[in-house]
Amino acid sequence: MEIFLLYLGLGAIAGLISGLFGLGGGVVIVPILIFTFSAQGFSADVLTHMAIGTSLATIVITSISSVTAHHKRGAVLWPVAFWLTPGICVGAALGAIFAVSITGPVLQLGFGIFLCLVAFAMGLSLQPSGMSAMPGPVGKTFVGSVIGFVSSVFGIGGGSLSVPYFSWVQVSMKNAVATSAACGLPIAVSGAIAYALQGAGREGLPEGALGFVYVPAFVGIVIASTVFAKMGARFAHQLPSDLLKKGFAVLLLVIGLRFVWRNASLMFLG
Repeated sequence: MEIFLLYLGLGAIAGLISGLFGLGGGVVIVPILIFTFSAQGFSADVLTHMAIGTSLATIVITSISSVTAHHKRGAVLWPVAFWLTPGICVGAALGAIFAVSITGPVLQLGFGIFLCLVAFAMGLSLQPSGMSAMPGPVGKTFVGSVIGFVSSVFGIGGGSLSVPYFSWVQVSMKNAVATSAACGLPIAVSGAIAYALQGAGREGLPEGALGFVYVPAFVGIVIASTVFAKMGARFAHQLPSDLLKKGFAVLLLVIGLRFVWRNASLMFLG
């Protein structure tokens, strides 16, 4: 029971931060789960992959409510999302297979670098200006596969990749965010299924794990994050958002650098 309450608390933190800053939950959930699973004494051989798989599973649920809200406002560019989806599904599945093939420290090192890049983009408010036209069907499939692959490797919903891409191809920010949310659902579904299947029967999995998806964490985070994300969104309209974003960017940078230093030290210095 204590563990479940812990995951409710983690879900509340993740949801609040996600709502405040408009970030996909994976950027918050993955590092929190890595630290928590490590503190619980889970095997180092599986805890990183389990954090990523569990994160993607939670995004399946949270993205449904997000997509529904954006669809009601007519902001989702469904033809674009549909053309991206086949590539996204293939890329997400391949990303999970690739992630499972490498060790936890290497994966954490990559995630740390990714967090640092997100922190810089967020702290400096970097957004590409529209410089290109939307590609054709083949181009959309390729773009979707890249977004799906990277998102699945790091356990994110893809917003930190797809929103800048949509801005680059001259989609308005309102439509970019909404269509990115629609793309997050197939990323999460394909990735979570792939992680669950890849982890089935692995040694070192704790009780309650469905492959690389840890069910108690999934349930607790989904319940709490859904409620607190709405609260965070309300706070975002009342607090100094620019200052908050820069502060959170510093926090992401610190966490990212910790992952980089710790795992680079393990890999190169022993």
